[in-house]
Amino acid sequence: MRALIALLPFLPAGSAALSQLGTPPRGQGAARLSIGFGLLAFALALGALAFTLGGTTVACCGLRLDPLAALMAVLISGIGLVVRLYSRRYMAEEAGYRRFYVLLDAMIASLLVLVMADHLLVLLAAWHLVGVLLYWLLGQDMQSRSAHRYATWTFITYRVGDLPLVLAAVLLYRQYGTWSLSGMFEALHAGGPPAATAFGLPFLDTVAILVALSAFARSAQFLLHTWLPYTMSGPTPVSALMHAGIVNAGGFLLNRFAPVLVHTSEVLHWIFIVGLVTAVIGSVLMLAQNDIKKSLGYSTMGQMGFMIMEVGVGAFSLAVYHLIAHGFFKGTLFLGAGGVIGEARRHDGVPANDLYTFVVERRPAPRAQSWLVMAGLSLVLPIAVLVAAHGAFEADLFQQQGAIVLLFFGWLAGAQLVFSTHRMQSEQPWRLFMVVLVSFVLVVMGYVLVSHAFDLFLYPDPAFRARIADAAGIDLAWFDVLVGVLTAVIVAGWVHAYRAERDLLAGRVRATPPLWRDFYALVSREFYVADLYAGLARALLALSTRLNVWMRWL
Repeated sequence: MRALIALLPFLPAGSAALSQLGTPPRGQGAARLSIGFGLLAFALALGALAFTLGGTTVACCGLRLDPLAALMAVLISGIGLVVRLYSRRYMAEEAGYRRFYVLLDAMIASLLVLVMADHLLVLLAAWHLVGVLLYWLLGQDMQSRSAHRYATWTFITYRVGDLPLVLAAVLLYRQYGTWSLSGMFEALHAGGPPAATAFGLPFLDTVAILVALSAFARSAQFLLHTWLPYTMSGPTPVSALMHAGIVNAGGFLLNRFAPVLVHTSEVLHWIFIVGLVTAVIGSVLMLAQNDIKKSLGYSTMGQMGFMIMEVGVGAFSLAVYHLIAHGFFKGTLFLGAGGVIGEARRHDGVPANDLYTFVVERRPAPRAQSWLVMAGLSLVLPIAVLVAAHGAFEADLFQQQGAIVLLFFGWLAGAQLVFSTHRMQSEQPWRLFMVVLVSFVLVVMGYVLVSHAFDLFLYPDPAFRARIADAAGIDLAWFDVLVGVLTAVIVAGWVHAYRAERDLLAGRVRATPPLWRDFYALVSREFYVADLYAGLARALLALSTRLNVWMRWL
């Protein structure tokens, strides 16, 4: 089994080398070779996952195969195989066909090394190499200036995010005298948190903050997110791989350093706040886009915020489940986006048949449900479903503050889902409502069952899981304030939607309040974050020009 550990990342790396050296620049040779090696890698990853189901961990050549690494390897190799198959025809007309497959295989090999690394230097090398390869993949089209511009933007953001991880690695080596992650975590478990300090903070708090900053940059958290929605000029398969796999690296990194984070309660609270802000802003910006790929990009930003927020409340295993589910879902959406864009260009969606238009206009108006009844059901049903589902698996659910926080945000999502049926016009409204409710129950039960299975698989030690729950404890006073504010905002939004719909039916048209117009202007400019960075870039260029002239005079 030790030899197979090294073989797993070697397969895509060998495919990249053979494609570059042994296949012609044009033709399907590189694609066939890459798909064949990809199938072998996926089968090997499935075997590795089966091997670790009993909690077995093996290490070899600076790599370690544990449950977390096995899960990530299946995700990476599976999505990588789908992207290879999709790209075989999609990229056939593009220049640099062989180069694309070489870079794609090298990227998958780097990701596999990253998730299996047990040596800090190996982890850092793979972490850096992923950013470099992504820059080349995003700039696959040599003629696209926008693609190269935003590829450079991504590269710079990644390099800024790499620096905290390098500094964290140096601090850990100086404290424990080893580059082995397993050795560090075992020493930490045996000796407890060290008494040393770094930069005026407790040592582990400093390391946790640095690791979190690196994860924020890679997973597009707010203020470090601008690279993600603007990288849509690259090939669609690259967008699918990036949003389905690469952007999930932040969640993986925080799980890999979970033995450190369980000793840093304040850092976990800070991670929760960053994830919450990112989830809200990403979801709002997604709704304001008129470009399908950019909208998916902001959707990914919001989902990464939820993933980071789950880590902040101690649900480390749930964050892994989230990133896996989101990876497969968002990869499918991006691969389908290319076909949707092509179809929209060919057809404008306007029926050419006048008889069809006449029939649609004469169709009876669908009925809407009672607003008051739907508002009551929206408040009661989701929380009942969530509590019942969690209560079946956790008897002490309400003693874990992190679980209560997740229940609240699950209730928010469920309430919005159920209430949205009020605005969905249908000739059979209650049938539609029951379909939505049954779908919600199935999703919640599946999420609870799988997330608990992930919890037992990734962290089988009950004592460690208890430490995670204790570390993620949140001040209930602040949480109650958050519950009250968000509930008031949601109810106010429902009332506004109800009034707007009632006015529309009555034929009244209200002027848009200035506050809403200002808010829409703010959202349409994406909170001016990109403009701020562009202004800073221009200021730095002007300063560098002046310094250059000044140095010449000297």
